[in-house]
This record gives sequence, structure tokens and C-alpha cells, in this order.
Amino acid sequence: MKWVKYTIATTTAAEDIISAMLSGLGIEGVEIENNVPLTEEETGDMFIDFPLQLPPDDGSSRVSFYLEAGEEHEALLAKVHAALMEEKQFFDIGPADITKEETEDKDWINNWKQFFKSFTIDDILIKPTWEELKDEERGKILIEIDPGISFGTGKHETTQLCIRQLQKYIKKQSVSGEGLKVFDVGCGSGILSIAALKLGAAQVTGIDIDENCIVSASDNMKVNHLDESYWNFYSGNLLTDTKLQKQEASKEYDIIAANILADVIIPMAPVLLPCLKKGGILITSGIIDFKEQEVKTALLAAGFEILETNVQGEWVNITAQRPLKSSE
Repeated sequence: MKWVKYTIATTTAAEDIISAMLSGLGIEGVEIENNVPLTEEETGDMFIDFPLQLPPDDGSSRVSFYLEAGEEHEALLAKVHAALMEEKQFFDIGPADITKEETEDKDWINNWKQFFKSFTIDDILIKPTWEELKDEERGKILIEIDPGISFGTGKHETTQLCIRQLQKYIKKQSVSGEGLKVFDVGCGSGILSIAALKLGAAQVTGIDIDENCIVSASDNMKVNHLDESYWNFYSGNLLTDTKLQKQEASKEYDIIAANILADVIIPMAPVLLPCLKKGGILITSGIIDFKEQEVKTALLAAGFEILETNVQGEWVNITAQRPLKSSE
């Protein structure tokens, strides 16, 4: 199969912003090229005899994504361009020019796997499905993941922020987790849903606008030996589908995890509030630091109470609560 490679000229500081923006548009599997020197730890993990010789780091970067050749991409590219112009108003993303080239027929979708290795988040071990479990890793809470073409290996700061908050609030909401219901909005690979069940939740529901994510999330649940009676994933747009909004509001979740972009969380805030029972917890992430206040303002306007804010790198988690008493 042939692929068309589109490359955005940007800056190293804006790599995460551009990647998150592309993910929000349903584009996954981005490739980042820059001249940032590798750390001693990174070079040590590469098992090479001589250090890589890179040109001087001038702060520039190239973020690329791939689309299938032979299909019409104009509408999607127009959305990418519009999103870039919007981000440019708030952040220095460089020239943001988009170039195009056709790539050779190769298994680029799977080539990234060589860079995804086992790692821990506190006492949780996240392991790719293709790696063997080491003896010293036994005894930890194990999550096995093959994200496929979906977002969510657990490596990104936004996912780690959410997992830590799930760990905290599942324990806080219920010691045993009995009857605890979690709603994973923008479920991606299903990693947050898996974490929720492994941490003690009784039931999870996941939704994503990308049907490929539903396949990946379901497959990852099975890899983790989690019975289908504990989870349900489906594709839909909670922001615009009023039928879905009423359906999910009737379930009164204990916890909602929304690891999506700030620009989606903001308009979705009033939709998420009625999906929580009174006293229920909303865990949000995917928020670049300069949009923190904007998200807080939207959550407060929707009727949430802000409980805490956590930062990792340039990314922010905001945890909020539906008040126990109505303000009406």
C-alpha cells in the first residue's frame, strides 16, 4: 500500500501541541524529526558503539503524518491548516508550512514499536504485548497494551496524569470499588479503561469518534483478560449527539476520564456534568498549559467545582467534581 507523507515545519517546543492537535482530528502515528541531542540514558538504551552525530539544534522540528494514497485529503488538510492557524494565535509554532511526498510501500505503522518499551507509573507496569514479563516486574499491577493506530501507550504526560488521578479517586470513592462506574471519553487504545478496572472499578464504558479506537480498545481488554461483562465501547460524538447525551446522563457515572484536547473539553463541559452522579469526579487532561484557565472557566460555568490541578511537562490535569448539592 502506498502512503502520502505530509510534513509540518514547526519548532521543538510546539511538537506536543501539533501532535495533540492532529490526534484531535483523528490523525495518529505521527513522526517527529529534530536535532535535539540525545540524553545519556537514551543513547545508553540504543546499544550503539558511537554516538549519533546530529547537526546543531536550531529549535526547528518536522512533524509528519501519513494518509493513504489515492484518497481525497483536501477536506482533512483544510482542517489541519485551520487548526494550525488557530494555534498560531496563542503559541509560536514556527512557519507551520505543510509539504507533501509519496512514501515507499513499507510497514511504517509497526516500525514505531521498537521505541515502545515497558515502564512503570508508580506501582503500575505498562507493558507492550510483544514484550515478555520480567521476573523483577511481577507483583505490579500489569497493563498490557498494543495501541495499534489508536492514541494511548501510557508514555504521554497526559495519560500518566489521568492514570495517577484514577488511582487516587477510585480508592477515594470506594475502598473496594464495588459498583463503581467509570466513563472513558475519547478512549483511544482503552488504556484508561483498563487502568480503571485494574484499580478496582466495577464497570467501564468507553466512547471515541474513531471506530478504529473501539477495535483497539476491545482487543486490549481481551489481552488483559478482562471479561466483556465489565466493559463496553462504542463509537459516537458525545458533543453533538443529543441522544447519546441523554443515554449517558441516565447512567450517573462515579468517575469520568476525559483525556482529550482543551478545545474539546471546553464545549463538552456542560454535557459531562449530567453524566456524573452528584459528588462524582471528572478527571481531565490533554490540556496544554496556556489553556488551563480557559478550561477551568468552562468547568466552573458548567457547574463543576475544581478540586485540584496537576502539571507534568507542558500538560495539565484538572480534576473537578459535580457538587453534592444542586446550585439551582
